[in-house]
Parts: sequence; structure tokens; C-alpha cells
Amino acid sequence: MNRLTQLTTFASVLTALLISSFEYSQAQWPDRHGPTHDGVVAEADAEILPIHWTDSENVAWKAPLHGQGHSSPVIAEGRVWLTAATADGTRQSVIAIDEQTGEILHDRVLFENEDVEPLGGAVGFNNYAAPSCVLAPGAVYVHFGSYGTAKLDSRTAEVIWQRRDLPCQHFRGPGSSPVLYDNKLVLTFDGVDQQYTTALDAQTGETLWRTDRSTDYEDLGDDGKPLRDGDMRKAYCTPAIIEVGDQVQVLSVGARAMQSYDLETGQELWTLRHDSYNAGIRPLWLPEKKLVIINTGSRGAQLVAVRMDESTQGDITDSHVVWVRERGNPRFALPIEHDGLIYQVTDNGVLACIDVDTGEELWKERLSGDYLASPILAGDHLYFFNQSGLGSIVNAQREPDIIAVNDVPEMSTTACPAVSHGAIFVRGKEFLFKIQSP
Repeated sequence: MNRLTQLTTFASVLTALLISSFEYSQAQWPDRHGPTHDGVVAEADAEILPIHWTDSENVAWKAPLHGQGHSSPVIAEGRVWLTAATADGTRQSVIAIDEQTGEILHDRVLFENEDVEPLGGAVGFNNYAAPSCVLAPGAVYVHFGSYGTAKLDSRTAEVIWQRRDLPCQHFRGPGSSPVLYDNKLVLTFDGVDQQYTTALDAQTGETLWRTDRSTDYEDLGDDGKPLRDGDMRKAYCTPAIIEVGDQVQVLSVGARAMQSYDLETGQELWTLRHDSYNAGIRPLWLPEKKLVIINTGSRGAQLVAVRMDESTQGDITDSHVVWVRERGNPRFALPIEHDGLIYQVTDNGVLACIDVDTGEELWKERLSGDYLASPILAGDHLYFFNQSGLGSIVNAQREPDIIAVNDVPEMSTTACPAVSHGAIFVRGKEFLFKIQSP
């Protein structure tokens, strides 16, 4: 083999390795809404996801779970991570499962709590393991709201650091998941006693900044009474972290208003007022259109398109709103954007297709059952999983087209699905399922 042939062969092998490495990294699902935080599946996975399954067909394995949890599976380095808690919240655990075999690799109690805040009127709905983990190379970040936050070694599940001194009266249980960006772990605490966002050093766990909400909660409600207590101050939103020009912003929807913060300093950049509370849906950033799509919460939830750029600052309520969809919006499931269209499913299964530029509803279709889980987009296919075990696949297009409905009651879920290496991972009440074609 001459020198040129050797170099050509080496270059080909190196290219193949780089492509393989890139595809592997894209296959991971390190955040509850995927690698791009918008529910969109990597192209390599999208092409091979199954359309049909039963309780045995196209199910690679199911791994037993214990306790309760709304937390979504997240995946990296060949391991699936999720959390669980006892019904009374006294024990909160983290679980690691082998991605290929379904073997339980780690199942350890991370926090034990003597003083547990009751879930109030939300008993039977929320639980003490609602926030999802977030992953980085070699690290797992686990969060249970004010009960504790920890960084674990992803190989051994040993605790590297933990924090149990971030206070918040959750009132109905924690719900906001952590977000990781540029060695900063961003946490959101919207309780009845205090409402703030904080960034921790991902390596050490030290607080880098804390910014309290500037929202005026003393405004009068519809009944003429001040909005001082209970749900009127609550939110469960996982923030979006976006790049706008040279600045990285944290977009966080709270009760009565949303704010944008500078990721480096925590300084508030702008605010948008609204009339709702209990916001639980992550903002959706559409950089090509310079639009952010937000859902305001659970009381008269609005879907709002907001125009923003590098110059956006101050109170933008009256200046930057492009359109508002007043009714027919979900409380829990993230909207998905594809080819200029937004798809969203309400709690009771009304699927709507909306023009992203105008907010006009193009069509709506009924999906059976109730929905807490956010959908995923794989190529031109939308996947929806409901609380009764139905998995529906819909073509993402300008006309309604339901192409498959799979009924597996054991796959009843309140958690977002995850995707990795051509498989879908669904958290049922008693098992974690891996759905994959042979």
C-alpha cells in the first residue's frame, strides 16, 4: 500500500469515526425535551422509529419501577435515568437502567425527608418526583425542588455535591426541571412564599446568582382581592435557554408574568405580563422567525407569540406581542413547531394545528384520552402518549391524518417520552418500556 493510499484509507476511517461519534451524540436524550429542548428527534433516529407496537410486539424490554414519579427518562452514555419517590415524600430515589438490556444498574435513595409539605388539593395528581434529571458527560443532575439537588457520577451514581438549602414552599409539590448550559445549572422556584431563579456552578454546586421575580403579585384578581396566596403565585415552568445575538438568555414563565434573565449575571432583561398562574410549559424559541411561543398557565391559558431580538428590553407586554390564542390551549404538553406550523394537544386530547405567523387555527382533531406528556416529532411524524396507554402517531401536515393508534394500558404515562438509538422510552406507572423495531 503506497503512502497516498494509506492516507486516503486513514482519512476514510477517521471520517467514519467522526460521523459515528456525531450520530451517537445526537442519539442521546439528555433533557426531558431532548437534545434541542424542543421535542425534535435526531434525523438518524427519526427514520427508524416504530409506528406500531403492542404489549409484546416491538417491545425490546420493560424494566420494573417503584414508587411514584412524573419525571421523564433522560439518556446518555448507554444509561437511562429517572427518579421516584414514596407516596408520602419521605424517600426520594434515583434510578439508572441499562439502555440496551433494561437491567437496573443503580437504585439508590438520594434524599430522606422528615418534614414533608403536603400536596394540598393536588393529591392524586402531583407527586414528590416530578422534576426530571438533566445529563452531561460523566454527570447526572438530580432535582427534587426544595427537598434537594445533587450532582452524581454517571458511572457510579455516587454524589459529587448536593444542595438542600434552596428554600421554597411548593404548596402542591415541585415541578420545574433543571436546565444545564455552559457549566451553569439553572433552577426555578415558584412557590407561594418566594419566587426566584438561581444558577449554580455545575462543577461545584455553588450559587452563582439568584434573581427574585419582579412580578407585582399585589394586583387585584377578578374577585377584587389581592393575589397574595396559594396558586396565584405558583408556577412549574422549566425555562428555555436561548442565544440571542451574543447574549444567552433564560426565559422563564411564572404566575402573572414571564421574565428573561442574562445567563451570566441573572440580571432581568425584559418582562411580559399576563393574567394566569401555574405555568408549566417550557417556552418554545424559534430563532429563524425570532419568535418565542409561550403558554401562560392553567387559568384561561393563552398561547402567545412574542417577537424578540437583541434590543428587546423592559416591559414588552404592549409592544412585542404578535398574536394571542385565547382558548383551546394545554396546561402541560409542550407545543411542537414544524414547517411553519405549531401542533399542540390539550389536557383532554384536542390536537390543533396553528399557523406560526398568524396564530390561525388550521385544523383540530380529537385524540382519545387525557394528556400530560409532551409529544415528540420524528421526521414528519408526531408521537403522542396519553394517561390510558394510547400511543398515537399523526402526520405533521396542513391536514389532519392519524396514521396509527397503539393501545397498551401498561404504558399509561404522565412523563415525556425519550428517544435514543432508534428506540422510544416510555415511563408507565410500574415499568419503563423500550419500544424498538427488531
